[in-house]
Amino acid sequence: MPSTKTQPLIRIENLKKYFYSGGNIIASKRKTLKAVDDVTFEIYKGETFGLVGESGCGKSTLARSIARMYTVTGGHVYYDNREITRLKRAELKPYNKKMQFIFQDPYSALNPYFNVKDILLEPMRIHLNLTKNEMLKKAEALLERVGLHSSDISKHPNEFSGGQRQRIGIARALSVDPEFILCDEPISALDVSIQAQVVNALIDIQAERNLTYLFVAHDLSMVKHISDRIGVMYLGRLVEIAPGAELYKNPIHPYTQALLNSIPIPDPKRAKQTHAQRLSGEVPSPFNIPTGCSFRPRCPISTPVCAEQVPRLQSVNEMHIAACHNAR
Repeated sequence: MPSTKTQPLIRIENLKKYFYSGGNIIASKRKTLKAVDDVTFEIYKGETFGLVGESGCGKSTLARSIARMYTVTGGHVYYDNREITRLKRAELKPYNKKMQFIFQDPYSALNPYFNVKDILLEPMRIHLNLTKNEMLKKAEALLERVGLHSSDISKHPNEFSGGQRQRIGIARALSVDPEFILCDEPISALDVSIQAQVVNALIDIQAERNLTYLFVAHDLSMVKHISDRIGVMYLGRLVEIAPGAELYKNPIHPYTQALLNSIPIPDPKRAKQTHAQRLSGEVPSPFNIPTGCSFRPRCPISTPVCAEQVPRLQSVNEMHIAACHNAR
């Protein structure tokens, strides 16, 4: 795992992305959804940073904001020490090459009217100075690398299974030789039997090309398998960051503890003997987030201070930080 002394490839400072609903003309009647609210963290060169949390917590919005698919509401995104938050389209082009995206749904991520050759060559035409023959050879080599056949290049997406389509998505992301890949729940739409194959392919490719990953997922066991460090999100905020092994061994935030307790135990006898704390209550509406700590209505250790102050990320040890007033 990369040391904290390694130069960060991605640095996020106080990032915010808000969406507004209703009352577009009268600002006072607009409702604000704080999908990402004051998030700060770093991703080091060559590491995989896992991002976990319940559906709707802001994971995908955060990833898309980093990739500049969204215009952020506030804060800063730095790529290799240069701020890219407000770069214009032409200025952003070199970073679009360096940062590529693997999408969650392999069925909607590929243009059904394109064949595989068109899908893989389109980004190369935009970002690489190659001849058509060179691009074609590169595309065929990429298909072989992700476990498909070079002869598949003339086929259309509807001729492939979900796992095969996701492999095409990986090949497309690799086609322009990026440095950083944002993987937005890349296995959640796949059969369980295929998920491990795709994740292992990503791990092997990362080692070969010295890639950096942001891996967004809700499958905690798979995140542990692929990630060097893991960040836990709840209602738009990061509540804990730690190395994978450390987080699973010593979760500090009550929400992280509850997430880990929710992982199914395959042994029925051991599962019956486990008296782990389970989450109660529902996730609050993102349009009406509680004051102070947003987790407090569901937290078993909340105190009056939790309703008054938003907890900030604080060091537990050199590599472990958590945002909890009552962390033990």
